[in-house]
Amino acid sequence: MALDCIRGLHRSIIKGSTNMTFPSVIKNHKIATGIILCAIAVTSYLIIANKADNASSYVFTQFAEGDIESIISSTGTLNPVTEIIVGTQVSGTIEKVLVDFNDKVRKGQIIAVLDSALLQMALNNAEADSLNAEGQLEAAEMNYKQSEQLSLKGLISETDFQTVKTALKTAQAGFMNSRTALQRAVQNLNYSIIRSPINGTVTSRNIDPGQTVAASFSTPTLFTIAQDLSKMEITASVDESDIGQIKDGQNVRFVVQSYPDKIFTGAVKQIRLKPITTSNVVNYIVVVSAENKENLLLPGMTTTIQFIIEHKTNVLLVANAALRFQPTEKDKAAAQKRMQSSMPSAPSDNAAADWKHLWYLDKDGQLVLASVHVGISDGTNTEILGNQFTKGMKVIRGIEADLNTTPSKPASGGMRSPMM
Repeated sequence: MALDCIRGLHRSIIKGSTNMTFPSVIKNHKIATGIILCAIAVTSYLIIANKADNASSYVFTQFAEGDIESIISSTGTLNPVTEIIVGTQVSGTIEKVLVDFNDKVRKGQIIAVLDSALLQMALNNAEADSLNAEGQLEAAEMNYKQSEQLSLKGLISETDFQTVKTALKTAQAGFMNSRTALQRAVQNLNYSIIRSPINGTVTSRNIDPGQTVAASFSTPTLFTIAQDLSKMEITASVDESDIGQIKDGQNVRFVVQSYPDKIFTGAVKQIRLKPITTSNVVNYIVVVSAENKENLLLPGMTTTIQFIIEHKTNVLLVANAALRFQPTEKDKAAAQKRMQSSMPSAPSDNAAADWKHLWYLDKDGQLVLASVHVGISDGTNTEILGNQFTKGMKVIRGIEADLNTTPSKPASGGMRSPMM
């Protein structure tokens, strides 16, 4: 419209110039009025065009309402809650193996048998030694009784009677030792039968029939039995910078590689106080309990864990990119000069972490700075506290030339200025 006005005025002046001098044209009321109107139109056009150019260079996002949560991520390993290593206290050759991997076992069930021939021989020897010791004890007791009567009558010396008493005590000690050896031999024979100590599932079998096991220095591992695979534990490593936010009973969700689309849940059971330092990085072990009623989780699986620190619903959100945006130094200086009396005051040091800055265009298309009180963040969006902004208002998230990408789709309906 402004261009058409200029062209029309130009034609009128040219047309009248054949019969009029320039001063007479100026005095002409119609032409003077046209010049004024055209000047106003041109000025308005330039202002609007400048605003349009300014606004079109920015990429906007808008406030939306939704749910948000703050999380800490980690990795861990699944383990049964109770896992027992079954060994043997006697050496020998495996005669029978009665269970295999994944077998369900009951407490006291026989799961393996050792060759007991040598153990039976040792038992027989112990029984013979016990009988011999018992006979020696009976003879010593009889000799003691006779010597006691003779001593009372003064027929033997006190020294001879003392020797008889000592022989009786020696026989008694020998009998007790023989009984202990007999009990040990019986127990060793019983140890040749390996029984399950708990109800559970065999997760590991390390022996085969004919294999020799030696229990001389350490107990060999024959089986590993998990008590209850319907309940599992995750041992996760958490960095020292995050461990302060982990609490007992805190909700946890996790995934495993076998079921990437399925989300499992659990809760923090224990925070172990002993630190683990690797390459000067300090971590702490956090134990997470998890249900496994579907038996999808297997011992040893690697988990990707999210500790849910805080969760909020129906709060005002803005993209983190808007909180990071900074205009050019020229635009910032112009905005600060224009807003000298209304610039946001700087928060105190102890509250600085909870305050951020947002930039937007007011109703006149001018760049404006606002300080906002922020809440929790999920890494993509941040909670905005207070009532300064509402859903649907728009703020700047970047400059189109810098982003060099198509602006992201708004989270909700049409945009409008925060000040409208």
